[in-house]
Amino acid sequence: MLFQTFSCKNQKEKPVQEETKEIASVEEQLYRPNFHFTPKIGWMNDPNGMFYLNGKYHLFYQHYPDDNIWGPMHWGHAISTDLIKWEHLPIALYPDELGYIFSGSAVVDYENTSGLAKNGEIPIVAMYTYHDPKKGDEGKIDAQTQAIAYSLDEGKSWTKYDGNPVIENPGIRDYRDPKVTWDEERQQWAMILAADSEMMIYTSKNLIDWTLTDRFGKDVGSHDGVWECPDLFPMTIEGTDEVKWVMLGSISGGAPNGGNGTQYFIGDFDGEKFTLDDSFKTALAEKHDFWIDFGKDNYAGVTWSNVPEEDGRKIFIGWMVDGHYANQVPTTTWRSSQSIPRTLRLISENGVPMLRSEPVDEVRNFIDKGLEEGTVSIKEGEEKILGGEDIDYSKARIAYTLPSIDEISYTFKLSNEKGEELLFGYNSDDKQFFVDRRKSGIVDFHDEFAEKISVAPRLSEKSVHDAEILLDKTSIELFFDGGSTPITEIFFPTTPYDQLSVISENGELILEDLKIDQLKFD
Repeated sequence: MLFQTFSCKNQKEKPVQEETKEIASVEEQLYRPNFHFTPKIGWMNDPNGMFYLNGKYHLFYQHYPDDNIWGPMHWGHAISTDLIKWEHLPIALYPDELGYIFSGSAVVDYENTSGLAKNGEIPIVAMYTYHDPKKGDEGKIDAQTQAIAYSLDEGKSWTKYDGNPVIENPGIRDYRDPKVTWDEERQQWAMILAADSEMMIYTSKNLIDWTLTDRFGKDVGSHDGVWECPDLFPMTIEGTDEVKWVMLGSISGGAPNGGNGTQYFIGDFDGEKFTLDDSFKTALAEKHDFWIDFGKDNYAGVTWSNVPEEDGRKIFIGWMVDGHYANQVPTTTWRSSQSIPRTLRLISENGVPMLRSEPVDEVRNFIDKGLEEGTVSIKEGEEKILGGEDIDYSKARIAYTLPSIDEISYTFKLSNEKGEELLFGYNSDDKQFFVDRRKSGIVDFHDEFAEKISVAPRLSEKSVHDAEILLDKTSIELFFDGGSTPITEIFFPTTPYDQLSVISENGELILEDLKIDQLKFD
C-alpha cells in the first residue's frame, strides 16, 4: 500500500511530525479532490442544513474536527456562490449537554412564523437531532430527540432554542434526521423524520410546535437496513402542469450494489398524509429500480431549501462514500467528500414518474478547454483515445452519444503506468452499465470496497444513448441516458491515471459528439 512507504515502521529515523507532514503532502497531491467539497481536517459524513439566501448556497455537514473517524458530531459549515468552489466557515453547531448534533435541515423563515426574530431580522431556523451518547451507550431507546437552533445574521452565528428538545422521543431507537419543507398550498411547515424502518410526517405553523400526521413505508421499498436522512418536496412533471411530491430515504443496507443507498418514492401529499402514485406503486412492486444513484458511494443526500422560484431547480448533494468503509479509506488528514451538486428532474417514462439527476450547469463554467473529437469509430478491440499529455484526467468531463446501443457492449479504461485501471461502460447482453474498480489502485483497506463489479440497469428504452462523466482525483460520477441511471464510485490510484482507451467488444463502436473537457478551478 502507498502509505506504508511513509510509516514509522519502515522509516524509524524520521520524526513523527515530519512523517505526518509528508503523509499529508502526499494525500493532498494524490487524493484531495479538485472540485468536490471536503473538510479541511477531520471527519465528514451527511450533508445537512442546506439553504440558499442572498446569492450564497450554505452547506452544513456532519463533522468531527478532532479525528479522521466518526466521533461526537458537530455541524461544519461552508458557503458558495456557484456550488463548486466553497469557502470554509467556523463550525456552526457544537455538541452540548443534550448530546451530539446529528443531521437535520434549515429553512429561511421569511414571515417569522417562529417568532424568533425580534427586530425585523429574517430568521434561519435549523432543525436537527440530538443524540445523547450516554443513553445510547446504555442501550436506552430514547437517546434521540429533535431540536432547533436559529440564526439572525444569515447563518454566521447560531443560538440554540431554550425550549429544546421541541419533539421528545416517542419510544423509537432510530429516530432522527428531520427535513423541513414549506408547504405553500397549506401555508404550513411539513417535516419528515426517519423512524427505524419508516418515515414519520409532522406539520407545524411555527417550527416549534409539531403534530404527527402520518407514518409511511412499513411495507414499501427496501427494508434491508435502518431508514435515514429523508426529504420531502413537490416537483412538476416535465412537460405537464402535474405536481407530485418526491420522498427520499437513505437506507443503511440493501442498496443495488450492497451497502448504503438512497431510494425514492413519488406520490401525493394532502398536507397530512403521503400516498404513492398508483403507476409508481405498480412499477415499484414489479422491480425496485427507484434509486437516486446506483453506485456504492452516494448516500444520505438531501436537497437545498429556499432555491429561488425563478431558478426552478431542485438541487441535491450526497455523501460520497459508503458508510461501511468510510472509516478505512486511505486518507488521514481528512475523510470523505460530497458528491457534485445535482439538478433533479421529474419525468414520465411510460406513464411512470421517475427522477433524473444531472450535474448542476455551473460545472460547465469551469471548462478550460475542450477536445472535440466529433464522431469516432472504434473497430472491435481496444483503441487509445487520449493520453495524459493531452489532458489531466484528475479534473475532466467526458460526454458522448451512441446512435444505437441495442447490440453494443463497450468499456472505457482509465489506466496508469503501474497497471492500475478503472473500467466503466455498458453490457448489452445484460442491459446493464458497470463500474469495475477491482484493479483501480489501493483496494485492500476493506473487504467490501472492491469485492465485485458494480452494475446498474439501463432504464431508458430509447435506442440512442448518451453519457456525461465527471472525473476528479478519487471519484467518477456517471450520468447515463440524461441522468436516468447515475453511478457514483470512488477510487485511490497510487499514481494518477494518464491514459484513456475504449474497448469495443462486439463490432464497430460509433461514438458521436465525443467531447473530453479539461476543467480548471484555479
